[in-house]
Amino acid sequence: MNETKLIEKGKIDWIITLVPLFLIIALCILFFIMPNQSNKILSQIRFFFGDTLGTYYLIIGLGIFILSIFIGSSKYGNIVLGKQDEKPKYSFFSWGCMMFTCGLAADILFYSFSEWILYATDPHIEELGSIQEWAGVFPVFHWSFIPWGFYLVLAVAFGFMLHVRGRSRQKYSEACRPILGKYTQGILGRVIDLLAVFALLAGTATTFSVATPLMAQIIGELFHIEISRTIINVIILLITCCVYTYSLLHGFKGISILAKVCIYLFFGLLLYVFFFGGETRYIIETGITSFGKMVQNFIGLSTYTDPMRTSNFPQNWTIYYWAYWMVWCVAAPFFIGSISRGRSVRQTIFGGYVFGVGSTVVSFIVLGNYSMGMQMLKAKDFIALYRKTGDLYSLIVSIIKTMPCAPLVMAAVLVTMIAFYATSFDSIALTAACYSYKRLEENEQPDKKVQFMWCILLILLPIALLFAESSMSNLQSVSIVAAFPIGGIIVLIALSFLKDAKNFLSEENKER
Repeated sequence: MNETKLIEKGKIDWIITLVPLFLIIALCILFFIMPNQSNKILSQIRFFFGDTLGTYYLIIGLGIFILSIFIGSSKYGNIVLGKQDEKPKYSFFSWGCMMFTCGLAADILFYSFSEWILYATDPHIEELGSIQEWAGVFPVFHWSFIPWGFYLVLAVAFGFMLHVRGRSRQKYSEACRPILGKYTQGILGRVIDLLAVFALLAGTATTFSVATPLMAQIIGELFHIEISRTIINVIILLITCCVYTYSLLHGFKGISILAKVCIYLFFGLLLYVFFFGGETRYIIETGITSFGKMVQNFIGLSTYTDPMRTSNFPQNWTIYYWAYWMVWCVAAPFFIGSISRGRSVRQTIFGGYVFGVGSTVVSFIVLGNYSMGMQMLKAKDFIALYRKTGDLYSLIVSIIKTMPCAPLVMAAVLVTMIAFYATSFDSIALTAACYSYKRLEENEQPDKKVQFMWCILLILLPIALLFAESSMSNLQSVSIVAAFPIGGIIVLIALSFLKDAKNFLSEENKER
């Protein structure tokens, strides 16, 4: 892709650029000055959206997944994202690497190691049966079909908008044009774009705040230094300044290279744990069982609301995850749509499920079942350790210490997390920077200085949340609140795509 430096002041959308900037600065000041009060307010807001209105997220999640299967299997699946005889720009492997690493940041490693423990200590598991039966099911459920359904439906909508219709406004509001019409560039369109940018910042804040302390914990273990919030913030700044800068200077080529490096590191780690961890048989058998149980109970898991609030499990986890994926949908699908030029809608959706869901499920099966196997076979008691300390980060380090050549494994995890951060957040910064422009032609990219400004903006809120020592629940609250309006916009974009794609096929039939 040819990069054009956009320096004309008239192309900058100052409202979309400056309003989020001032809002984030204001929120950061509040978290720094009043950390305890800020956390209390977050808890109250989370209860309203996640508990009282939680069913809203579940309905949208299941509906979007069903819609993705319909779109990929229907006549719309034949539409090529580009010229009808155009070939894909990237090989399936390169395309899949960029898609996977932009869609899942470093938190996949954090959760792959530890998520089963969070469920094993939840009373809902006792309601269902045993830890062996269910603790491995929910990680696979929460990270597979519905999350990638969000990404892929929006990816084909954005890809169609960019590569078929050739629209120059690379924004959420533009994807709604088939339904909104003239209101797209009015107040309604501006509100949609502002909500999208706020959601993007919220999703980034949650991811950085959840996963970065694990990196700090590993560094402390490897170099025997005490972990503090200051060190965590320094890590964020170093990653941003060093790794972001590399990719920003090299554009899509840099992101593609980093994505491949990330994939090699990621699967190298999985293979090492699988073959040398000593739990190979348990990993295979429990993984297949958990995946099968998830598929068998998919509709029930997708619609469970716990109306009597016996455990609050869907409110604490499923609703949070669907909200988390919704806010990430502001950036990841745009990037996936951009790199999918030349692929059909069907190839994008089902290819995305193969590579995205496949890679994600393998990660949870291998890394999660390694430690769960040691727990169930009574080699270690990770559940007791977690109940004693409540510290997931030190727990993950304890899990890694049980592996052969543990220091090397920790170093590999650290480098892989940095690579995940680099690829995912570069794609986010690139997408966010597009919102700073009124128009961008297909052969144009945002100015590097604008991209770098968004890189800095994206890390301010995570630093504030870490400084305020926000709990896991409050970190989740940021995504749940931001996702509420985005859920409705996602539905609007999906309906707009169906309307526009139907018109496109009618136009094609008339020309024949």
